[in-house]
Amino acid sequence: MGSSGKRQATGVRQEQIKRAVLEIIASEGLGRLSTRNLARRVGISEAAIFRHFRTKQDIILGIMRDVKTDMVGGMRAAAEQDKPADKRLFELMCAQVKYILKNEGINILLFSEAAHYNDSVLKTELHGILSSQKKLLIGVIRDGIKEGLWRDLIKVDDAAMMYMGIPISLNIELVLNRKGVNTESFCKRMFFLFSGILAK
Repeated sequence: MGSSGKRQATGVRQEQIKRAVLEIIASEGLGRLSTRNLARRVGISEAAIFRHFRTKQDIILGIMRDVKTDMVGGMRAAAEQDKPADKRLFELMCAQVKYILKNEGINILLFSEAAHYNDSVLKTELHGILSSQKKLLIGVIRDGIKEGLWRDLIKVDDAAMMYMGIPISLNIELVLNRKGVNTESFCKRMFFLFSGILAK
């Protein structure tokens, strides 16, 4: 009984640490992500952080696995619905945008951490996340072409790659729009632009 209570407490603490990492990155920048700052934000000692995660890399990997499960999982659920491809694409896009807005700092963490540190484990994890997203998009775009919604001359790989820039656009929107970003509005605007590229 005692050990399962301890495991639950560890799981809760791990979630708090991962959440604090994203909050620090979003509000103070990646350069301010230190174990001291992290410990202060969570309300524990620096040593206690490493009782829950062996290394900083383990914290980042934990966050990346959450992205794979939650964000890519939400995109997959939208992509696999029994709906026309344009509806699935819109819902897939909104699932991703909602996740990014709820987990502000995630894009900065994924791309900066994996790209700027020569860490093959993190790069492999990021590659898996991006590959999964691209595969889902390619499937939905191909379905839309088969359904006669979109041009069959479109190069599907290029269209999927262009879509992958939308989260970066969302980061720019977050920087420029201090009042915050309306999820529904952003999804509609990006969908209108992207489906315009695909349209016959």
